[in-house]
Amino acid sequence: MRKLIGWNLMSLDGFFEGETPWDLSFHHTVWGEDLRRYAVSLGEETDFIVFGRKTYEGMAAHWQETSEEPEIKAYMNAKAKGVASRGLKEAQWNNTRVLSDAVSDLQAMKLLPGETIFVFGSAELQHTLLEAGLMDEIRICLAPVLLGKGNPLFKPGFEKKLALLEARPVDTGAVILRYAVKPN
Repeated sequence: MRKLIGWNLMSLDGFFEGETPWDLSFHHTVWGEDLRRYAVSLGEETDFIVFGRKTYEGMAAHWQETSEEPEIKAYMNAKAKGVASRGLKEAQWNNTRVLSDAVSDLQAMKLLPGETIFVFGSAELQHTLLEAGLMDEIRICLAPVLLGKGNPLFKPGFEKKLALLEARPVDTGAVILRYAVKPN
């Protein structure tokens, strides 16, 4: 059975973005050679990347046009991708299909042969998949930054038991955390 793993960056006080959508300015505080190498390794580990609609739109715009990080750009554009959306009828980014029912679509995909399925960013989608019991692992790059306000990665009132698999410091002072999601 394939694993479904969420990947995100988060401030020390729990926010994945600032007060406004796509306020990811704290990301530059953790980007360095260690995190770049880790990001490249994620591309080697997966054959399918999933995004929520908002994240998909931002990622598609960025990775199709950027001249930065050619190794990451190559796999972001080449890998098969899915966008979880009830409203989109078709996806414009190459190798992308619309998942109109992400829970059932990903549940079925986990049963098929293949490599790890990653959910990049997409906090709302990750929350939905956690609630549905589909997430196998959560990976977070914990940034040594206190934002004080913003959009929380984990939604208030939701409980889930996790088991630490790895804690890896990186050269910028951040820590990559890997947690297995325990069954209910």
